[in-house]
Amino acid sequence: MGKIDTNKQQKESSLLKTAFEFFTTKGFSKTSISDIVSKAGVAKGTFYLYFKDKYDIRNRLVAHKSSQLLTNAVKALSPGLGTMAFEDKIISILDNILGQLNENQSLLTFISKNLSWGLFKNTYSAPIAEDDVDFREIYRTMLEDAPCKFRDPEIMLFMIIELTSSTCYQAILNKEPCDIESLKPYLFQTVRLIIENHKLSE
Repeated sequence: MGKIDTNKQQKESSLLKTAFEFFTTKGFSKTSISDIVSKAGVAKGTFYLYFKDKYDIRNRLVAHKSSQLLTNAVKALSPGLGTMAFEDKIISILDNILGQLNENQSLLTFISKNLSWGLFKNTYSAPIAEDDVDFREIYRTMLEDAPCKFRDPEIMLFMIIELTSSTCYQAILNKEPCDIESLKPYLFQTVRLIIENHKLSE
């Protein structure tokens, strides 16, 4: 990577890092582009070389932070993932991600408020950073390795993500209807039922 490319990457990273700090402390609506560029130490025009507007940088952040969660989970579990059943792989990844979010509740708030299914699909079909994993490829491989086929695997994934996202948000942040550790057995049992319901009979 040349000096110019390195400088561009540093500016983009600085803008992303600064925006994330503002969004998780001051709030998205109360943060302006002027706030971000001022603290990042770049000109306002520079911001628009990398991002269309404030919504664009927010979406890029949600995508990147979500991918980091998945990357951490896959790396932590990779030694044993290959030998697990499909259902166990999904639940192990979810369990690891829930642990990360429980440790970083400001990240949970930021992602949960802003992550939509459309953004999720775009994120994992086109990772935005070199170290981001391609979840589409991971999921495809997991489906191929499974001993059975699934009906509408994208809908199955959508159901699992929506269920986990909504329930873990309440359980982690508000301890409603109980804390996350108490909720996990019920959550994971329901995830297994969703997967079972999508299995195609031979």
